[in-house]
Amino acid sequence: MTDRPLTLMAVHAHPDDEATGTGGVLARYAAEGIRTVLVTCTDGGCGDGPGGVKPGDPGHDPAAVALIRRQELEASCDVLKVSELEMLDYTDSGMMGWPSNDAPGSFWQTPVEEGAARLAELMRHYRPDVVVTYDENGFYGHPDHIQAHRITMAALEMTTLTPKVYWTTMPRSGMQRFGEIMREFHEDMPEPDPAEAAAMAEIGLPDDEITTWVDTTAFSNQKFDALAAHSSQGENIFFLKMGKERFGELMGTETFVRVQDATGAAVPENDLFAGLR
Repeated sequence: MTDRPLTLMAVHAHPDDEATGTGGVLARYAAEGIRTVLVTCTDGGCGDGPGGVKPGDPGHDPAAVALIRRQELEASCDVLKVSELEMLDYTDSGMMGWPSNDAPGSFWQTPVEEGAARLAELMRHYRPDVVVTYDENGFYGHPDHIQAHRITMAALEMTTLTPKVYWTTMPRSGMQRFGEIMREFHEDMPEPDPAEAAAMAEIGLPDDEITTWVDTTAFSNQKFDALAAHSSQGENIFFLKMGKERFGELMGTETFVRVQDATGAAVPENDLFAGLR
C-alpha cells in the first residue's frame, strides 16, 4: 500500500471547460477525499472581452481577456474544491477556421510532442489514477479540444503510468433533451439547416456505447456556481439561463467512455474509480 492519495487528473482546453464537462466529478471526488488536478491548456484569450466584445472586434484585447479568465478559473476551482490547478498557458486558438488557428504560439500550432512532454512531467509528478480528457474530435470539433486530446494520449505513452483513461461524452438521448430545452428557452430559434442538423446528430454517442455514468446530482449546485464564476463568458454559457433546478435535472449525470483500464472493472460502471478502491 502507499500513502499517495487517489488522484483524478482532468485535462481541458480553456477556462470554463472544467465546469461544463467535469464540474460534477471534480466536486464529487474532492468531497470523497480524492485529490483532483486540473490541467488547463490555453489562456482563453479568444473569449469575450469586457462588455461582450468579440474576438477580432475593435477593443478586444486577448491579454486582458486571458487575465480575467485566469481569475475566473481560479474562482471556479475554489467552488469545485480542486486540489491543484496547472496552467500550460498556450495561446487560445479560437474556433475552427478562425485566423487565430494559424497564429504562432497558438495551441493548435504547437507540436504535439512539445505539449505532451510538458503534460507528461505533470503526470509523473501527480501520478494520476484516473485521467479524463476529450475524444479525438474534441467532442464537437474545437481545435484546442482536439489538441488537448492529442497531447494527453501522447503524454500517457511517454510515461510508464497505467491510469484508467476516459473521454468525456454525452448520450444521444441527453443531446436530444438539451435541444428541446434550448428551443424552450429560445422560442424564436430557427431550425438548423440539414448539414448543421446532421453534424449535431453526430455529437455524443448512442446510450449503449457509453461505459460510465456518474451521478453528480448532489453537486449540481456547485457545478452551476463554477460555471457562473466564468461571468465574462456568460453570454456563451447557455446553461446559466435555465436556473439551478433545471440545470440539475439536465446536468446531474456526467458520462464518459473508458478507453484504458488495468483494473478489470466491469462496464457499464458508475464510478471513475471502480476497481481502484
